[in-house]
Amino acid sequence: MNTDQIVYLFFGIILIVAIVFDLGLLSKKSSIVSVKKAMYQTIFWVSLAMIFFGFIWYKMGQVVAIEYLSAYLMEWSLSLDNIFVFILIFGFLKIPTSHVARALLIGILMAIIFRIVFITVGVVLVEKFSWLLYVFGAFLLYTGIKIFAVKQDTEYSPATNPVYRILVKIINIDYADESGKFIIKKNGKRFFTNMFIVIILLATTDIVFALDSIPAVFAISQNKLVIYTSNIFAVLGLRSLFFLLKGAVNKFAYLQQGIAIVLIFIGLKMLAEIIHIKVPVFISLIVIIICLTGSIAYSVQENNKEKNE
Repeated sequence: MNTDQIVYLFFGIILIVAIVFDLGLLSKKSSIVSVKKAMYQTIFWVSLAMIFFGFIWYKMGQVVAIEYLSAYLMEWSLSLDNIFVFILIFGFLKIPTSHVARALLIGILMAIIFRIVFITVGVVLVEKFSWLLYVFGAFLLYTGIKIFAVKQDTEYSPATNPVYRILVKIINIDYADESGKFIIKKNGKRFFTNMFIVIILLATTDIVFALDSIPAVFAISQNKLVIYTSNIFAVLGLRSLFFLLKGAVNKFAYLQQGIAIVLIFIGLKMLAEIIHIKVPVFISLIVIIICLTGSIAYSVQENNKEKNE
């Protein structure tokens, strides 16, 4: 076994044990996840990601380990934006609290499958057409500027989601069902439920976010192991983060600007390689940490100031 195979094996073992323990045993049907439980689960997933970081450092060296940590933090920060959209989707479809954990579990597992497919396609394309990295850089630069310029009071509306609008037109939907089933029958007619709709919206929404996050991780590293593992660890932690942050959406008003600055930096970093300027990976890590912690701290400070006023 070579080093890569050993690291993949270690990752696979961690993943299977973690999914059985956290996403399986702790995800009973109709269970409600408290903030305390969500905090423990978030610590659990972050700890696993950090244990894997230490293992990569031990087996593959400092550079690859820092690439992994940078990619993980990048994906994790973009996942926060994902969560805020998930909260709006659940509220819009009026999903009972007892069914939220199960819906998130299925939606996130579907999102992981889609991401693996996208990453695999991306790796093949980049290996054949290396100039695509510069296209990714330009796209991230444009996306970062666009996100930074969005007004704070501009809110995503699930009703305008193209996937939702298509579903409404092509299938019968029962908005009142609270059984947790995906399909029910009424008077001999088949209806899809809110649970079915919410899972489709969760999975397809993550695909949209993946269009930003996957090019961003390619900017940090072209190592397939780093790309796959950082993405999967970040996505698996989404469910616990959802329950931890669902009551604190408004406290992170400026996080969006922090993420935008990171995307702009990553985009410029990729484009700089055209003129043979290579930014060290530890610089990327420092920029990501400063932007995320700075935007979160500033958001909390401004939120507290508004409360006092």
